[in-house]
Amino acid sequence: MRGNLSCTVLRGERGSNASFPTRFALATTHDADVPIFLRPLDGNSSDKEHLSAAVKEVMKQLREQGPEEQQIAVFDSGGYSEANMKSYNDAKIRWISRVPETSTAAKRALEEEYERWQPLIDGSGDFVARTMDLPQGKERWIIVRPYARLLAAKERMEKMVKKMQEHWEKKLWHLSVRPFSCENDAEVAWKLAMKGMPSWLVATFTLQQEARYQQRGKPKKDALPDKIVWHLVPTVSIDEPQVEAQIKKDACFIIATNMLDEQELSHERVITLYKEQGGVERGFRFLKDPLFLASSVFGKSPERVIALSFIMVLCLLVYRLAEHLLRSQLATTEQTVPNQVNKPTKRPTMRWIFQCFEGIHLLHIRTGSRFQTQILGLQALHQQVLRLLGPTYSQFYFFSP
Repeated sequence: MRGNLSCTVLRGERGSNASFPTRFALATTHDADVPIFLRPLDGNSSDKEHLSAAVKEVMKQLREQGPEEQQIAVFDSGGYSEANMKSYNDAKIRWISRVPETSTAAKRALEEEYERWQPLIDGSGDFVARTMDLPQGKERWIIVRPYARLLAAKERMEKMVKKMQEHWEKKLWHLSVRPFSCENDAEVAWKLAMKGMPSWLVATFTLQQEARYQQRGKPKKDALPDKIVWHLVPTVSIDEPQVEAQIKKDACFIIATNMLDEQELSHERVITLYKEQGGVERGFRFLKDPLFLASSVFGKSPERVIALSFIMVLCLLVYRLAEHLLRSQLATTEQTVPNQVNKPTKRPTMRWIFQCFEGIHLLHIRTGSRFQTQILGLQALHQQVLRLLGPTYSQFYFFSP
């Protein structure tokens, strides 16, 4: 069993489920998104510190249940830091994490030019791998460049380039109408104005003299000017290679792991396992859903918030197990059910199945001393789902599979 771990914030407000900030550390399995660990946290606490403690606690419990070589902690960039990675390495925890692009090492890695990019098997992008020797120990970094992100980065960059070019042209036009008493003053003003200009914009200037006379009208041919002033004549252009480099940089993200041996875990498998950690976020979406009605319960004390969080995650556990069972049975029997747009699917959500079961009624009929119970509204789809789930579920509907 592999555990994926994440942490999120549930801010308590008046009328919500808490009177103070509350966080949940939640861990799920990577295959069925089944919750296996929950810990309520102080909403004012540090993500990195509590996420590290939660990772260690989860991995300790998993080691008691299965082989250590099958246990990998997967989390997002919020849990990545030098101190956390060192503590995981010391605790012999195998991990996969996204690297925050704000770190110095990540910036250098993304700015480098790589020649040997490898295509992903599914054709969704390409990647390059390298071994990093960092203060916390050696790590395998996989720089991933999905084509979808590359296209999105290009569109964003084109809009930004146009906007910034117009902005700087306007700013430098205002500078060009200012008179300067000497060339040195003009150059100093130019240097000050250049602060904050993006690296992919190139601004140059020439200096132009202007003679000024105190006497009105057209000066005489041999008249000497009373004063000479200088003007900047700027031009703004786009450095296309720099723009392309920035687009490629923005499209990339880095996945790190302390499992250095590619034979033990391939580069593509590392990428796949990282992407599967989205199951934790799906669990949080379930808990935050307005239909869950958790926000209508007000917890005034930490004990009540903890109790409510336990009930919420218990509901999530039942929901995920039922969903996993139904999907497994559909795959095993090679059956499908209609989705929301009436197309066949083997991976329905339990939320949709629950909606399909709305409108079923239980009718009790009393005739003298005899009682008869009937199920109203049970259709072919309901019977199919009950057969797939098994006799335990079918008996509640007085239906024999």
